[in-house]
Amino acid sequence: MALLTIDVGGTTIKYASFENGELAHKGAVDTPNQLADFYKVLTKIKTDMAEKVDLTGVAMSLPGAVSKSDGVIYGASAIPYIHNFPIKPVLEASFELPVSMENDANCAALAEVAYGAGKDYQDLLFFVIGTGIGGSVVLDRKIRHGAHLMGGEFGFMLMRDHTLSTDSSPVQMAGRYNLKNGTNVSGQEVFALAENGDSEAKVVVDTLFDSLARAIFNLQYALDPEIVLLGGGISQADFLIPKLQKALEKVYQQVEIATIMPKIAVCHFQNDANLIGAAADFIAEN
Repeated sequence: MALLTIDVGGTTIKYASFENGELAHKGAVDTPNQLADFYKVLTKIKTDMAEKVDLTGVAMSLPGAVSKSDGVIYGASAIPYIHNFPIKPVLEASFELPVSMENDANCAALAEVAYGAGKDYQDLLFFVIGTGIGGSVVLDRKIRHGAHLMGGEFGFMLMRDHTLSTDSSPVQMAGRYNLKNGTNVSGQEVFALAENGDSEAKVVVDTLFDSLARAIFNLQYALDPEIVLLGGGISQADFLIPKLQKALEKVYQQVEIATIMPKIAVCHFQNDANLIGAAADFIAEN
């Protein structure tokens, strides 16, 4: 028996079967523009998958503040029609199967906890570094959603005059560089420019790592995790851990009474993290 696991994104819906810790029958379709078509697409995915494997349930990774208590996806995302009404019972009726729902960043964290870089830890923090900074708080191997479903929204943290997302997102870092220099380069190109001696690039890159290090250091002493895992596109860069470790050591030296250096590592999973984590979430619930 297998699960159907679905990762709903702003432009693409990815799906696969999940059995014995492995994904199979992977596919993807465009995300529809309206709710009725969304239901039709999902129902077809389930019908087609049911011809290949025996399904016991549907595990879903979704954007927004997913409330497990009432089956509502609060907040906002690139898919506005899925928000602010009880969507879970409608999905269960459409699929004719039990459904689990979890936020996409939390699913990525659960993949690491169940099968990846976090499998040997009880308490950890998970950072997603992309167009903004998101993440998850995991305590006792469970997601801590918080009283307002805002657990893990690290990007809202204020770092001097800006949020962490403003300072430490490679996309927003590139935006600041471009605004000052009249250029149109990517975050990856800004990192390369800094490495080649561009002084303006070095300033924004140093700010990215300094603010990220301060955030991790502060959270280490607020929540005391065993490890902090880093995900997002930048996590594939060889320079991430060395540069962030150096920035952390600099912050650590500023606090004379500090005795704990945060332990950091990159995530194991990349593109399939949300699919795997959604399945782990379903298994934990059932």
